[in-house]
Amino acid sequence: MPRPSRPFRFGASLLLPGPAAEWRARCRRAEELGYDVILVPDHLGMVAPFPALVAAAGATERPRLGTFVLNAGFWNPVLLAREVATTAALTDGRLELGLGTGYVQSEHEAAGLPYGSPGERVAHLRRTVEELTRTLDADESTHVPLMIGGNGERMLQLAAEHADIAAFAGARLVPGSTTGQLAPVAAAELAGRVARYLELTEGRAEKAELNLLVQMVIVTEDREAAVRPLLERVPGLTPEQALELPILLVGTVDEITAQVLAQRERYGFSYLTVLEPYMEAFAPVVAALAGR
Repeated sequence: MPRPSRPFRFGASLLLPGPAAEWRARCRRAEELGYDVILVPDHLGMVAPFPALVAAAGATERPRLGTFVLNAGFWNPVLLAREVATTAALTDGRLELGLGTGYVQSEHEAAGLPYGSPGERVAHLRRTVEELTRTLDADESTHVPLMIGGNGERMLQLAAEHADIAAFAGARLVPGSTTGQLAPVAAAELAGRVARYLELTEGRAEKAELNLLVQMVIVTEDREAAVRPLLERVPGLTPEQALELPILLVGTVDEITAQVLAQRERYGFSYLTVLEPYMEAFAPVVAALAGR
């Protein structure tokens, strides 16, 4: 069973680069809408994480600032530790660092970097986490909460050992895809992954916060009609199964609010991240659940 519920936190992942004034305005809008964390990804064609977060810090006052998540394969661990320490200082301690192995093979190829097997990618992430922990722990004035994202056994073990925030992916890489194509993970399977993580952390005194990335938010009074396009892309998925997917929030604002509450009860997810295109649609739910 999930642990006792934490209060909700909500993050908005801002994806696209833009001129300075436009970027600052989007960050301020996320703050106005009540989001607790402004997040940036680590994909080619999107914002460069650390300068974007420093700019976000200059445009806002309240939200924390995070990576969601860094592609560890893009980074040398020692040089990354320098980037993180500097960014933490320039954001006045508001930084939260999210890390993952990376899953888009074509991006590694475009950057001239090795992609490696799943085991090699996890091993590199472990080295990265250990280097960051060693470097950041040496400065007692700086604490950067660490998020580790992934559902596999080795990733859950790494998160159980090191993460302040454990991020679960409600989608998985389509076998054979080199471009990052994802397919949804069924609700029961995701519940099993969370249960396994909780088992791995049974002896841990300080429990991690549990995060989920929401892939889509649709405010509507016709839930089944809203998920039909997804059914066309995922063979064998029924409307009932689609509407149960934790990564898909569909319905009226009241229905979505109830779904978020139910997911916290079932899985323990108290920290939800939405992608920038759904930031406005999800804002009434953020307002309804603030502080709860």
